[in-house]
Amino acid sequence: MTKQNFGLIGLAVMGENLALNVESRGFSVAVYNRTTAKTDEFMAKRAPGKNIVAAKTLTEFVDILETPRRILVMVQAGKAVDAVIDQLKPMLSPGDMIIDGGNSLYGDTERRTKDLEAAGLGFVGMGISGGEEGALNGASLMPGGTHAAYGILEPILTKIAAQVDDGPCVTFIGPGGAGHYVKMVHNGIEYGDMQLIAEAYDLLKNVAGLEGQQLQKVFAEWNTTDELNSFLIEITANIFKYIDPETKQPLVEVIMDAAGQKGTGRWTVMSALELGVSIPTIIAAVNARIMSSYKAERVNASHELTGPSTKYEGDTKEFVNKVRDALYCSKICSYAQGMALLSAASKSYNYELSLSEISRIWKGGCIIRAGFLDKIKTAFNDDPELPNLLLAPEFKQSILDRQTAWREVLSTASTLGIAVPAFSASLDYFDSYRRARLPQNLTQAQRDYFGAHTYERTDKPRGEFFHSEWTQVAEESLQTGTTD
Repeated sequence: MTKQNFGLIGLAVMGENLALNVESRGFSVAVYNRTTAKTDEFMAKRAPGKNIVAAKTLTEFVDILETPRRILVMVQAGKAVDAVIDQLKPMLSPGDMIIDGGNSLYGDTERRTKDLEAAGLGFVGMGISGGEEGALNGASLMPGGTHAAYGILEPILTKIAAQVDDGPCVTFIGPGGAGHYVKMVHNGIEYGDMQLIAEAYDLLKNVAGLEGQQLQKVFAEWNTTDELNSFLIEITANIFKYIDPETKQPLVEVIMDAAGQKGTGRWTVMSALELGVSIPTIIAAVNARIMSSYKAERVNASHELTGPSTKYEGDTKEFVNKVRDALYCSKICSYAQGMALLSAASKSYNYELSLSEISRIWKGGCIIRAGFLDKIKTAFNDDPELPNLLLAPEFKQSILDRQTAWREVLSTASTLGIAVPAFSASLDYFDSYRRARLPQNLTQAQRDYFGAHTYERTDKPRGEFFHSEWTQVAEESLQTGTTD
């Protein structure tokens, strides 16, 4: 019996589409799903005529794969992945490879890598972005593990990845959990991007007064610009086209304003806090989704808490252009924060990440794919040690040219009582980063006052710490009547 080249476990939509993608690139595929009925449905509806063989049991699945076996696991992150691995391990031979293609926590991937490599098996934690369409036609793939493991998979991965002008959207990310870490941060940036677009929509609708077709036209126009051309802007324009057949309104206007989340945004925030990296735009985006879930409370509060009742009296077209500029500036800040987090994680976890190469593989297939990722790739090519994207000449000048409009949009939003947490967090990030001196000198004085935490002085070398007896000085001042 001829053995199959590649195996896939888990036939939800992503798994089905990836199986079809692999087969369409000239590789034979074996599939297995815990629920046999799901396997039968896939084979009957989507796999006729395909070089895909279905297995009824895990033992059969392993037996029909050529060695070394390459098995992609597409099940729910967490315990389900461990359960599949525990079932597979006794059936596999040294050199066989398991690939986890779900949104696993990078720490879990580190653990699984060590465990399986100790048993003579290969393991790759691979972030996959692009949704259902990307899985079928070409996604952005972020594999982490060992160079040897990636080498075994590379002939397949380079074929099933999205293809852009400078190659397939896949690269070896780094050791251990590096692939899933990069995918996690990708999703954090995605959270920021989506929230910024939602705030732009809110401003255009509730300040400028634009409606369905007008909103669609604005976002479609923005998608033709070098600055904002992206998958998320494109689908936003398309969303405004869709008319609900029941109400005859744009469907988006009858969708409940309560956004869900699966955890990767929260993981990004937690990692940033652990590493001491400032990512306020992404934090604001996560908080915005949490706030949106308080639907009943917000409805009640809307009857109790009032805000400004004034309306925007300015030029609508001019305001739309300012929102576009504010969105671009904020978007730069969101990506800058994500890249800063990747840089810090690379140093802390010895991932040796290439930010230029990561930017390149995000140019196609993935959810945050955008025209300006080519500029980000160039920025890190020109200076691999660039401390922050805001300092790259291209992005620095873009913000300097647009910051007046950015500030005016936030001022208008505040005056009219429109919450723009991600826009605001982005501007705060820019204003904090560009200032040589922040008010945390007072914070450090307070910490030394109540907890003897010491402080550094501006007139002494860094790393030299001091402590003052603040209470004693205050008492002496009172006694002498002096304050200096």
